[in-house]
Amino acid sequence: MPVVKVDADHALPPGLTGTLADLPGHAPVILMIHGYRYSPAAAHCDPHRHILSLDPDCRVRRALSWPRALGFGTGNGDEGLAIAFGWEARGMLGRAYGRAGRMGRPVAALASAVAQRAGRPVAVIGHSLGARVALQALHHADPGSIGRVVLLAGAEFRDTAAAALDSPAGRRAEVLNITSRENDLFDFAMELWLDRGRRQALGFGLDRPAGNWLDVQIDDQATLAALDRLGFPVERRPLRLSHWTPYLRRGLFDFYRTALAQPWALSLPMLRARLPGRIEPRWSRLLAPPAQGRGVRA
Repeated sequence: MPVVKVDADHALPPGLTGTLADLPGHAPVILMIHGYRYSPAAAHCDPHRHILSLDPDCRVRRALSWPRALGFGTGNGDEGLAIAFGWEARGMLGRAYGRAGRMGRPVAALASAVAQRAGRPVAVIGHSLGARVALQALHHADPGSIGRVVLLAGAEFRDTAAAALDSPAGRRAEVLNITSRENDLFDFAMELWLDRGRRQALGFGLDRPAGNWLDVQIDDQATLAALDRLGFPVERRPLRLSHWTPYLRRGLFDFYRTALAQPWALSLPMLRARLPGRIEPRWSRLLAPPAQGRGVRA
C-alpha cells in the first residue's frame, strides 16, 4: 500500500495504523495536497485519478504522477508511504481560498495522528491552494508532527504564511518555498481578486527572513546551475507563463524527493549556502527577450 487515499471529512482508511506501525524506521511518510479545481467528488477532476495517482490518465493534461515522481510504487519495502489528501477545490477562487483555509484543521489532525502512529514527522508537499492548506495546518498540528514542507507556487499571501510559520508546529517545521516568475500573472490575479492588491503573494517569499524557511526560484539560471552542482540537473528552458512548472519541469521532483525523504541530505543551512536565494523582480520572465522566456503553458 504505497499510496493511501484520504479525503476531507472521511475517516482514516482501515489498516492504516498497522501499515504505519510496520514502516521501516528510516522510511518517509509524505502527505501530498493538490490545488485549485480538483475534487474527489467528480471523476473528471478527481485528484486520485490524476496527479495523486500512481497511474494517472496519460491523456489528461498535466497528468504527472506525484507519488511515482516521489519514489513510490517501486515495490521496494523501504520506499515508505504516500498519503494523497483530497478536498473540494472547485468553485470561485474566493470560496476555494476560504475552503483551503478550513482544510488546515483536518490536515493537521491527519498529520498529527499519522506522526504519532508512525513515530516520525510527516513531510508535506502542496501546490497552489494546496500550499495554503499545508500552511494553515501548521496552526493546528501537534508541534513536531510536520517536518519538511515543500510549497509549489503557493496561492497564499506573505503575511498569512508568516503567521503560520510562527505557530508552535510552524517553528519546528522546515519550509522550501518553490517560486517562479513564470507564475507572476497568477500571483497578481490572486492579489487583485482576493484582497484588491493590498497584500503581496508568497511568490516573493516572506517579508522577513526566517531560519526555517528557504525560497527557491526554479526559473532562475543561477539557482538551476546550483541545483545541477548538487546532483539535480533540471530542465533549463523557462516559459513566460505557467502555474504548473514547479511540478512539470523535468528534474525538479528528484530534488523534492530527496528534500522530503532525506532532509538530512539537503539541510537548510547547506542549501542556503549553495543556492543563490534571490528572487527576481515581478514580470522579469514575462517581459524577457524571446531567448529567455519561450511559450505559455496553460
